[in-house]
Parts: sequence; C-alpha cells; structure tokens
Amino acid sequence: MLSVDFDGRSVAYQRRGEGPSLVLLHGFTQDSRVWRPQLEALSDAFDVIAWDAPGAGCSFDPLETFGIEDWARSLERFLDLIGVEQGHVLGLSWGGLLAQVLYGRDPGRIASLVLAGTYAGWKGSLPEPVPQERLDACLHDSRLPPAEFVPRYLPGMFGPSPGADAAEELAAVMSDFHPLGFRLMAKALAEADTRDLLPQIRVPTLLIWGDEDARSPLDVAEQFRTAIPEARLEVIRGAGHVSNLEAPDAFNAALREFLLCGGGGRPFGRPPVVRIYLSETSSIRKLVG
Repeated sequence: MLSVDFDGRSVAYQRRGEGPSLVLLHGFTQDSRVWRPQLEALSDAFDVIAWDAPGAGCSFDPLETFGIEDWARSLERFLDLIGVEQGHVLGLSWGGLLAQVLYGRDPGRIASLVLAGTYAGWKGSLPEPVPQERLDACLHDSRLPPAEFVPRYLPGMFGPSPGADAAEELAAVMSDFHPLGFRLMAKALAEADTRDLLPQIRVPTLLIWGDEDARSPLDVAEQFRTAIPEARLEVIRGAGHVSNLEAPDAFNAALREFLLCGGGGRPFGRPPVVRIYLSETSSIRKLVG
C-alpha cells in the first residue's frame, strides 16, 4: 500500500503496471481492495491506480462538512501528487458519481470515462421517496458494528448467485468501513443530481452494468446511455452491483476492449448495446442487440 501526504493527513492507494493511467474509484462501503481483479488483470497494459477515498480504507477521515465537491478537489490534488495529468477514469457506484463531478470540474483530466452500476446521484436516478429512505437507513446503519452492518448490505451488492470467494472478499472489505465516511458518502449520493451534466460529456464513455443490480437497476443504465452522447452500454448477465468483483472476467474483457479499441480518446459513432453473457465455464460470448 502506498500513500501521499495531504498536509499531514494520509491518502492511501495501490498502483501497478505501466502504460496509460487507469484511475479506479470505489463505491461506498468499500476501498481500493475491491479493485483487486482489475489491478491484477490490467496492469500488463495500464498504469492502474486505485485510491482509498478520504473516509475509506487506510485514508484519513474528513470533516463532517465534506461533500462530493471536496472529494473531487481531493482527487485532483491526489492525481497531481502522484503525477497523473490525464487518465482513463473508472467509477463504481459512489465512485461513478465522483467521476462525473471530476469531469464537470476538469474535463481535460479524463481521456475516457467508465461508469459501473452508478447513479446521477440518488436524487437524479431514483424515484421519490427512495433517496431519502436510503439516506435515513444509511445514517442509522452507520452506527452498527461490522458484524451487523455487513449482513445488512452485502446481499444487495451481488446478483442472486454470487461465488463464495467474491462474497467473502467483499465482506472482509466492508467490515473495515468507516462510519463517518459511509454517512458522508451516502449524504453525497442522496443530494447529488448530475442529470444536467450528462449531455455535456464529450469523451468516450462506457457503461458497465449487471442485469441483476438491485441498487442501481438497469433502467438507470439506460438513462445514462440516452443522456451521454455516444455512450456504450455493456450488460453482464447474472451480476449485481459490484460486477467487477462478482464477474471479473467479463468486466475486465469489456473494459480492456473499450480502452484499447474505443476508449483512447478517439471519437466513435453510437454503437449498439452489447450484452455480455457468462456461460457456466465463465467463457464469454456477445449478443449485439
């Protein structure tokens, strides 16, 4: 684990490989460890960087007033400190919201954008009264001990039949959640609405969704595909919210193809939706719809 200093406060991160920078932004309840399959599989072609956001993992806990713009400023400073002027940016769930806000602040930092199981904020993606109900639950549950917190949130992160290894791995990560960071990230999700920003995105954009995502359903992905000019959507059958950990082979294949063939800053026309199906042997076949 590496770290950089923010005026005496530490921001932790993992970094592997060489090549174009690929910046990975985790969801709430998580930290950089959730990106293990991507750090391992993509470091042959990319400089893969996964941070622990302030309020998560081994990074510092921010003040109670911290909001999504503060995280975006922290991310900009983090990238400056580690020498990344521009990179491909992948955000999962809450990390996808952060990636959108980063783009809104400084589009030139982002060569391409990958959004996985994310939201235009809960307010921007989910019907009332769901955003407030989720926030109320998170504020209450942030005070639970890990032994009660993890069983409450873990099932909703996967599809109906996750592998035991993936479930155990995510449970270990979630057990180390920061109560304050969790509350603040939930508040940021509940209050944000980036719908006006989405049509302004002018970099190659890939959307990756599990078709069994119970937290950010597939119709949210369709909203993103409609709103972002020329966005591509790839759907992983049987996967839930944390599809990068539940179905890493399919996730990594979609990501690698996009970054190497369509996401390097080159324009492309609107392609069809591509659904990635996993066979029982985890081989991949594509049906173009």
